[in-house]
Amino acid sequence: MKSTPLLFLNVIIIATCGLIYELLAATVSSYVLGDSVTQFSLIIGVYLFAMGVGSYLSRFIDKNVAEKFVDIELAVAVIGGLSAPLLFLTFAYVSYFGMVLYTTVFIIGTLVGLEIPLLMRILQDKLDFKELVSRVLALDYVGALVASLLFPIFLVPQLGLNRTSLVFGMLNAGVGIWATWLLEPIISRRRLTILRVKGFVVIVVLTIALIKADSLTTLAEDGLFVDNIVYAKSSSYQRIVITRGRMGHSLFLNGNLQFSSFDEYRYHEALVHPAFAAYKGEPKRILVLGGGDGLALREILKYKSIESVDLVDLDPMMTELSRSLPALGELNQHSFNDPRVKVTNADAFVWLDRTDAEPFDIAIIDFPDPNNFALGKLYTTRFYNLLKPKLAPGAAVVVQCTSPLIARKSFWSVMKTLEASGFYVRPFQTTVPSFGIWGYALAKLEPFEIPQKPPPNIELRFLNDITFASMFEFSADTSKPSEELETNRLDNQALVRYYETEWRRVEQ
Repeated sequence: MKSTPLLFLNVIIIATCGLIYELLAATVSSYVLGDSVTQFSLIIGVYLFAMGVGSYLSRFIDKNVAEKFVDIELAVAVIGGLSAPLLFLTFAYVSYFGMVLYTTVFIIGTLVGLEIPLLMRILQDKLDFKELVSRVLALDYVGALVASLLFPIFLVPQLGLNRTSLVFGMLNAGVGIWATWLLEPIISRRRLTILRVKGFVVIVVLTIALIKADSLTTLAEDGLFVDNIVYAKSSSYQRIVITRGRMGHSLFLNGNLQFSSFDEYRYHEALVHPAFAAYKGEPKRILVLGGGDGLALREILKYKSIESVDLVDLDPMMTELSRSLPALGELNQHSFNDPRVKVTNADAFVWLDRTDAEPFDIAIIDFPDPNNFALGKLYTTRFYNLLKPKLAPGAAVVVQCTSPLIARKSFWSVMKTLEASGFYVRPFQTTVPSFGIWGYALAKLEPFEIPQKPPPNIELRFLNDITFASMFEFSADTSKPSEELETNRLDNQALVRYYETEWRRVEQ
């Protein structure tokens, strides 16, 4: 068979497409359910197990191996290509998303597991066994590498999840059609015609879906969000959606509510002003880590003593959002246009490790909740130890720390981690109707008293002397638990485990 080298190329394509579908399923589940270590691990496990099942089932295919190989390739094209749109729509409109998710992963894994053994049997007469196995397995792993590089660097940022799924479905169908020419000597003429017609029908269906990809995304998101969607785009890091309803605008990242314009002032006043109240003197240099919506900036810029604010946020689409969306610009009072503000788009962990910036008087840390290891590292002793040298003497730090009511262990684990890093900590909490009871940490590198009232002469909508002092009081069900909690370190990520367990109770 003169086409043997081209059939080996099929191995790379099969492996690439298979891993892409697995990554798509894991990413879709993280978008709609929130990143979950258990979820991601289960998807990988189910996919690998299903590949083993497929490999075992291949032993029962005795006749027409080449035809069955092409049929399976086309089946992968249909199921894999439509997997991302199917999962988004399922989550939006039915209650059994988990069953659909794992069934889809299992079917795709089984089909991919069938393909490689069948291809090896097609090639078994062309090479000795040792050479055949070494080449196929080596190329299989090459395909996995190609997928792992393409997926985060090019596919998701440029195409988005739905288009990536559909494009690779079309690639699978194209490979199936291509295989009918490569395997023409061992497939009957009648079956060749049928297989090619099937392949072209699959490509047409997937092409139509690709053209309608935005409509499919809109249809799914219309089912996910109660209010009208006024902005929806995918960045290299997350899906950004803004809705507008009777209560105002709301921002969602990967389906998770970040703020509602109705009550965000409560959250951001509590986030910013305790640090200024705890600082002795007039703060001049401010550091904001996270906070790409500019709402914390709005509160910071109320202080006339401010000379510079360095804001470090990973996603450039977020820090540019208020310029392209007037409603957000009005809400943050166009804070990014202030000449005192310098924006850096970078991983805060890496930035702290490499920056030679002058020390800051106040640091406001407004990261998303630690629901995966990538975010959990931003709550570790290593991160806080990187922060310490960047703080001026007497500097004050505030960290948002999730809900002490819903995620009690998570909240107090952050307190313990800050203390283990050398900070003196005063935990506090407030009520934000959109979120419920929400917690923060006020910290300094020296002993300090709890501030009793907000700084004077600052325009505030929520905080006054009474509400400010009450934030540092905890009820019995939000106070520090009696059991010993772990410190969150890079090598254990205990906080992520606490968080995942606690929030799963209310999200199921």
